[in-house]
Amino acid sequence: MNRLFFLLVLIGVPLSVIGNLLHFPQTIMFGVYCLTIIALAGFMGRATESLAIVSGPRIGGLLNATFGNAVELIISIFALKAGLTGVVLASLTGSVLGNLLLVGGLSFLVGGLKYKRQEFNVYDARHNSSLLIFAVVVAFVIPEVFSMNLNEEKTLTLSVGTSIILIVLYLAALFFKLVTHRGVYQHQSDEVEEHEEPEWGKGKALAILAVATLAVAYVSEALVHTFEAVGDKFGWSELFIGIIIVAIVGNAAEHASAILMAYKNKVNIAVEIAVGSTLQVAMFVAPVLVLISFFFETQMPLVFTLPELIAMITAVFLTIAVSNDGDTNWFEGGTLLAAYFIMGIGFYLL
Repeated sequence: MNRLFFLLVLIGVPLSVIGNLLHFPQTIMFGVYCLTIIALAGFMGRATESLAIVSGPRIGGLLNATFGNAVELIISIFALKAGLTGVVLASLTGSVLGNLLLVGGLSFLVGGLKYKRQEFNVYDARHNSSLLIFAVVVAFVIPEVFSMNLNEEKTLTLSVGTSIILIVLYLAALFFKLVTHRGVYQHQSDEVEEHEEPEWGKGKALAILAVATLAVAYVSEALVHTFEAVGDKFGWSELFIGIIIVAIVGNAAEHASAILMAYKNKVNIAVEIAVGSTLQVAMFVAPVLVLISFFFETQMPLVFTLPELIAMITAVFLTIAVSNDGDTNWFEGGTLLAAYFIMGIGFYLL
């Protein structure tokens, strides 16, 4: 797999530059850009995994989630610049659904097929559950409900206020978990971590992260300009492109990392990536994009469509029901995946 990603980067990056400059057919370049971003995300995943080995499961999961979301953040910023606020909101929905149901489901399924039971930190699971309910059920639903009785200007003001509160609470949650209460809520599964050597040293890992992020930024801008042509060609709506395509491509690095961690029975890191990434999207990436949109011609309110909201709320409560006992198996993973595919079919038909 690593050799395949290396070949894809070696071919994909120059081809992306040439295709963008010479205006190759956009439907073909869409596939080239997607594969190139996924391959670059693979390198970012390996680099963050090397950094995570020396940092422990919590910081390791946070690193994977952060750099995994960096790809989507970059794509979304260029989409905002192009005025595609519908695609951005849909990609945020897709990230929540993808991380909780697709990544979480595949991690539990793959890990559960190898191990009968996998245990993780139940205290972290319960802490994350309350944050998930706040971030998605409270902070996303309130602007939607109130916007029905507000004009556009007041809806944007509510979105900005909500975004600032979300960012502050997210930073407070990190401070709580990594500083004031670090090590307070230990679980026996935290202690069963075997020593592992990182693939790359700290300097090399950071250098690869920096170069890969710059390359992703360039390819992402080119990718955004293909959305309209691809949508017309295949009959895909902005909603479907954002929720399924952009979300999967943008989160490819953490998808691979979480599944690999579960397969190695490091399910604490897998859960931290899947749930931690969702929290980061809902409480940091989405609010930041709302604030960034004010630098562009079209502003983005924190207001989702009704199908998007219902899908995210359903994903949150299903994930909480599955993970709150700190114990999982392959069947629970299959249940999460089934929910993802049902929602995917629904969004495709929309």
